[in-house]
Amino acid sequence: MNPQTFKNLILVGRPASGKSEFIDFMKKLSDEKRRDVFHLGKIYELDDFLWLWEKFVEDDVWEKAGHRRLFSKRSEHGYVVTESSVLDYCLSRFNEEFRKQPQDGTVFIEFARGAGDGGYNHALNKLSDEILKDAAILFIYASYEEACRRNESRYQEKLKHTVLAHKVPDEDMERFGKEIDWLELTKNQPKGHLTIRNMKIPFVTMNNEPELTNLDQLALRYQAALDDLKGEQC
Repeated sequence: MNPQTFKNLILVGRPASGKSEFIDFMKKLSDEKRRDVFHLGKIYELDDFLWLWEKFVEDDVWEKAGHRRLFSKRSEHGYVVTESSVLDYCLSRFNEEFRKQPQDGTVFIEFARGAGDGGYNHALNKLSDEILKDAAILFIYASYEEACRRNESRYQEKLKHTVLAHKVPDEDMERFGKEIDWLELTKNQPKGHLTIRNMKIPFVTMNNEPELTNLDQLALRYQAALDDLKGEQC
């Protein structure tokens, strides 16, 4: 493990809060700048959206075979989760897939959870000791109203370029973003440590409002948050 960089970065926040933009920004940097300025190694991504989508497609197959869907229903903009157990499946999948990741970089573990499904407290406690013992948590904060605005705005922008544009369905925006337990879990502190199974996990909540499009300004926002997180880890 490179002491300069995070080994496991748990990246959480409401849908459309800016998690994907954060990862995209970091992936475009040189290895040197990513390491020296942002404390990140080569990026390996684990995102439970991909596994949820697999289950949605499986539901399509069940439906075509004449059986009821198991985990989802169709919506105007894709699919909506209907069965909470699939979310715990994803958390277990993180534990399995993590073991397959190379050890020469930073593993991003990305997800969103609403309070109605147990919230972040429940989700973090489902992650393995193997993940948590070397983890730091970056929560990218945008209010529910702002996240909904960005979700719609990005959808409208994509529509200008392709009829295949999609967005997070409104029902899932509400499920995963309207009521969250993060501020309660962190006692509304911007940084510190969470105790999970007797392990102290450093965290930082990065306020991602207002939305920034200037990359230099965005870099400063990211750098400040990751500097604080590295400070909490030391």
